Amino acid sequence: MNVKKVLFVFASLISFAANAQMGGNNTFEFLNLPISARVSALGGNLLTARDGDLNVALVNPSLLSDSMDNNLALSYINYFADVNYGYAAYAKKFRKIGGVFSAGIQYLDYGKFIRADEIGNQDGTFSANEMSFNLGYARSILDSNLYVGATLKTIYSHLESYTSTGSALDLGATYMRPKRGWTAAIVIKNLGRQWKTYAGHKEKLPFEIQLGLSMKPKHVPFRLSLVYENFEKWDLTYVDPANPTLTEDPLTGEPIKQHKYKIVGDKFMRHMVIGGEFIITKNFFLRGGFNYQHRKELKVPEKRGMTGFSFGFGFRVYKFHFSYARAVYHLAGASNNFSISFDLNSFAKKRFVSPANP
Repeated sequence: MNVKKVLFVFASLISFAANAQMGGNNTFEFLNLPISARVSALGGNLLTARDGDLNVALVNPSLLSDSMDNNLALSYINYFADVNYGYAAYAKKFRKIGGVFSAGIQYLDYGKFIRADEIGNQDGTFSANEMSFNLGYARSILDSNLYVGATLKTIYSHLESYTSTGSALDLGATYMRPKRGWTAAIVIKNLGRQWKTYAGHKEKLPFEIQLGLSMKPKHVPFRLSLVYENFEKWDLTYVDPANPTLTEDPLTGEPIKQHKYKIVGDKFMRHMVIGGEFIITKNFFLRGGFNYQHRKELKVPEKRGMTGFSFGFGFRVYKFHFSYARAVYHLAGASNNFSISFDLNSFAKKRFVSPANP
């Protein structure tokens, strides 16, 4: 397949989707939750880590690589209250077909709720959960440094007695320049539709276009990751009705002037996710990230704390790769993320080959 044709297809999809699915309420928002502990530690998004980590392939399908052949990845996130979610994935390379396939399941359990009527009379409990069955594929283009991939998602949601189904497609492309130490990526997420509605009202999926760039200078044990989210929509500003932005001085009544460059800078930063990895050794990593949008929307004005920041670490022990992250979403609490991945090939017994007869 010609590289120019691939780029043309991606450009066409961006143009179509950006015009067709702007704004509106979304369903299946759980699809955008950060699954991998590594992703959570780096601010909640990571598009450019094509280094054999199967846990990040859900974010960008073109990150699937040959080194993930026969790999298994598991993630668990202790969210808030009784909410828990996680992910399990397996990858396999098929030489005759070319490229790498992955299969996985993503789930979200909201826990138990008390069933009650409008005046408070209780009538037992009910549960709520959502899940997505994912099938991914990726390959290189003409053995170049350009990789493309796709993930097909089959979605099921159960909320009390209501159920909903849908399907979505993620498309990703990653371009690497190893000698110069940088990688760029583009991901089109959640192209699809809701097939069965909860109560007769059809909702849009959380469509999004994301751009990513990472840089690792030679001989420097640090990798910087930048992600620009919601490329399809410029203004992500949300005004809290309970805490609106002041437009005039409460004492003098004079209008408060908003600096033009400050407004533009605020809108730009709401798209940005910034992360960094310190490569202490080949088996130990320290990670940190910052999500400006999370901080602006979830901070408490009187005490901002660490809202919007995240941190974590990763290490390899024997044949296992462990990762942990703690992401601070609000002053009231933070989430704890755990991930593990390993290569099943490493557990296979090596065949003994007898020495040749002299």
